[in-house]
Amino acid sequence: MNAILTYRGRSVTEADVAFLRRLIAEHPAMHRKALSQEVCRAWDWRQSNGVLKDGVCRGLLLALHRGGHLELPAPRSRHINRAEWRRRAADVPIDHTPVRASLRELKPLVFRQVRRTKDEPLFNALLAQHHELGYIQPVGEQLKYLVYAGDRVVAALAWSSAAHGLKCRDQFLGWSVEVKRRNRHLLAYNSRFLVPPWVEVPHLASHVLGRMARLLPGEWQRVYGHPVYFLETFVDPARHRGTCYRAANWIVLGQTFGRGHRCLTMQPNRPIKLMLGYPLVKRFRELLGNVSHEA
Repeated sequence: MNAILTYRGRSVTEADVAFLRRLIAEHPAMHRKALSQEVCRAWDWRQSNGVLKDGVCRGLLLALHRGGHLELPAPRSRHINRAEWRRRAADVPIDHTPVRASLRELKPLVFRQVRRTKDEPLFNALLAQHHELGYIQPVGEQLKYLVYAGDRVVAALAWSSAAHGLKCRDQFLGWSVEVKRRNRHLLAYNSRFLVPPWVEVPHLASHVLGRMARLLPGEWQRVYGHPVYFLETFVDPARHRGTCYRAANWIVLGQTFGRGHRCLTMQPNRPIKLMLGYPLVKRFRELLGNVSHEA
């Protein structure tokens, strides 16, 4: 049976849509999140760690709703736009006392994964107030780290699912379209990296990146049940040279075309970025080219 659409690797047929319509009709009081969870259980649609792919499923249901294939229940709450989220994320007091020291004097550094902990609001507030791109809630698999020297936060890093289509990265890894679809979850994207402006410690940024490369794979395996073999990030060359990444031995892979993966034209619609990558294991190409991996 022909697929009506394919969303994040899942093909949806007319029979699937018929099932979804029956489910909605039989549970008229079920809200969207509960509905997506029920669909995930029915389709056994799970992450590698066994957690339901609830967020992805909601995106699929919304795409079917917008395409006129089914009618979803009304959302329970209105969407919060980016400006409102920035204001929400900024309501945490932050100590701005200057930190000036050598890296040796600052050590030992403690790295804390703070997603879904009491320190996550502090992480969000730091990025909202002091990162030039602000704070945006990551999507997909994600981890958030605060780096402490004593009781002071000296760095914050956000990691999330890798970007969809990047020609320079895919060529570097030797990926075909099919291998990328199967193995993109084995990459992690450094979406934000902040050393607060009142922290003045030479070589701190590159040191933190080096430590993160050793810590992140184990934590990703623990949380999501699968490894990561390669890290990626973007740098706006109009603002930065990516010095700390280069000092931490990240590799320049090339430049983006300035188009998002859903761009409808060939015209750039966003800044052109420099892309950098970091292999976590020597056999990264072999492991990332293995077609037996499943997301």
